[in-house]
Amino acid sequence: MSTEPTLRIREFALRHRVAVGVVWLLVLLLGGAAAVAGLGRLDQSFTASGGPGHRANQAIQERYGNGAAVAPLVAVASWPAATDVRTAETAGRFADAVRRAAGPGARTVSFAGTGDEGFLGADGRTVYALVYPGAGKPDLAGLAAVEAAAGTLRAGLRSALPAVRVEVTGVLPLQHDSAVAGPGPAVLAVKAGCALGLLVLLVLAFRSPLGASAPLLLAGVTSAGALVLVEAVARFTEISFIVVYLVPVTALVLAVHRWAQPPGTAGRSAVAAGAAGAAACAVLAVFPAAFLRSVGVAGLAVWAVGTAASLTLAPVLGSLATRTTRPSRLSRLSRPSRPSPTAPTADTTRTAGAAATTRTAGAAQRRGGRRTRALPAAVGLALLVLLAGAATQLRVGNPEAHALVAGGPARDGLDRLTAAGVPSGVLNPLEVLVPAGTDAAAVAARAARVPGVLLAAAPAAAEWRRDGSAVVVVVPEEEPMTAAGAATVTALRSALSGGTTALPVGGSGVVDRDLVDGVYRLLPFAVPAAALAAFLALAALTTAGAAVRAVSGALLAAVAAAGALTVLWQWGPPDTGAVTGWVPLVVGAFAFCVSLDRSAASAAGGPWWAGPVAAGAGALAVLAVGIGPQVELALLVSGFAMAALFDALAGGHRTPPGSPARPTYRSSFQLV
Repeated sequence: MSTEPTLRIREFALRHRVAVGVVWLLVLLLGGAAAVAGLGRLDQSFTASGGPGHRANQAIQERYGNGAAVAPLVAVASWPAATDVRTAETAGRFADAVRRAAGPGARTVSFAGTGDEGFLGADGRTVYALVYPGAGKPDLAGLAAVEAAAGTLRAGLRSALPAVRVEVTGVLPLQHDSAVAGPGPAVLAVKAGCALGLLVLLVLAFRSPLGASAPLLLAGVTSAGALVLVEAVARFTEISFIVVYLVPVTALVLAVHRWAQPPGTAGRSAVAAGAAGAAACAVLAVFPAAFLRSVGVAGLAVWAVGTAASLTLAPVLGSLATRTTRPSRLSRLSRPSRPSPTAPTADTTRTAGAAATTRTAGAAQRRGGRRTRALPAAVGLALLVLLAGAATQLRVGNPEAHALVAGGPARDGLDRLTAAGVPSGVLNPLEVLVPAGTDAAAVAARAARVPGVLLAAAPAAAEWRRDGSAVVVVVPEEEPMTAAGAATVTALRSALSGGTTALPVGGSGVVDRDLVDGVYRLLPFAVPAAALAAFLALAALTTAGAAVRAVSGALLAAVAAAGALTVLWQWGPPDTGAVTGWVPLVVGAFAFCVSLDRSAASAAGGPWWAGPVAAGAGALAVLAVGIGPQVELALLVSGFAMAALFDALAGGHRTPPGSPARPTYRSSFQLV
């Protein structure tokens, strides 16, 4: 029996293949069921916790029960041309209709309650009101309640004001209309083509139904086991729902990498990459930011479960597949030819000189091939560097309102607002929690003088006053994800920070700023620390040179993926103005993990086609599942796909077909 730990584990798994198979089947079935049932333990707010805006939103939510991090609905009414919208009768009629349609517990504010002409359109006949429904928290259930309230509000206003053109818009209604629009026939055809392409790719690579389904099975057990571990950790600390997107895609690409490796190197590359990836993710998990902790815990779970499956389940599946599987064309190309074991003959002696000449010519051809490959490799490296530079211009935040959906009831309301000269910043107002003993009207007057503020009001209605405190609503001219909007938020906080204590500024407009302050400012410390941990772990198991190449390539892939999001969405035709804040974190973690795993597998002498096939499988899988009209999901899917594409290009240039394997692994694997 071999003394190599990875080989001993492999031999143990093969001797007990039935027991190993049953254990992993239970992980897939019971673990999958437990993972689905435990999704409620994950934080579903998608907001950065711990920042000043988050604390203000928590205080507003606890005291008033709505608003805070949840953007309000915006009721828009266009009156007949002869109507004077400034009269008490017209303004009061609109305000009463909004209040009744909003239902109990809602907070509403409009021109009637404030006299602020910022609630009026420049066309003289358009008015709007901000509506904070009675139910609604910054989680999936609360957001769904607000989306449902939009339909109720729209129907109630149209019934109460039949002669007035009424629309209801807002960030959540716009996102809802994007989600319910559904993919058209062309998109459905593309999704079906991607799903079929995934199956065809795996069949071509592994040449049998079992060979093609094995990486899917490995990905399934890895995803189920990892999610169970993540949800167990979520009992003790805050873990974001974003892990649901990161785990299965990463598990699939890693599974294809591992399944494509020859038996002699699969265990070694799995342990080396697993140790490096787990070390990097463990470092991320200790940083005091929920999103970084979530990414770190999820990555650590994927590496741990995936490595265990590679060492035990993969050999069992491989023993079954080899009985009926013919080697694929790709695997035949990657297998070096073996010399004949027969003794030298006269014929072979006579051709010895010719063979030497052939070897010389072959060496020259390989040198020429390397020169030929140098140009595309240099172009690819230059592209990655340029994209990494573009990542420095990334602006995180919710996409601008105009990019959320092309049509629908909510878009009609937005178009009505902008046509009347009302800026889109009204969709993301700020809220200032004024403590007891402080003049709310004076706070509103101070906020109104801040550059970039459209209006600031201190409504006197009971729903805006609670236990001596008050809420002041501040409407910016620009959306908070823009540079001007971010400057307005900063200036408002500065203006309200005078005196003994700073007034808490919350609302949906501060969520993006908290994400930048609370998460992205930690990245200059978190990323180098994670990279150093990965390097130390990988260098201990391979060589320092291989570790440097793997970790630097993984870092470049992660940053380039963020740059690609910037170029495609922020600067490209969609013109979102910003990229949803948590998306670059998830995409960057995915790019780092898969690039690190591919580099470790390539260094172990794995086949040249494993990286491109794995990356292609990951890209086709996310496109088949996620492509559609919803902008935030499209951001995530495109980020995954581009990260996979970059990894495929890198994998294709690292080890060309027919190149001899050059394992760089050391003989001792102490981490097993």
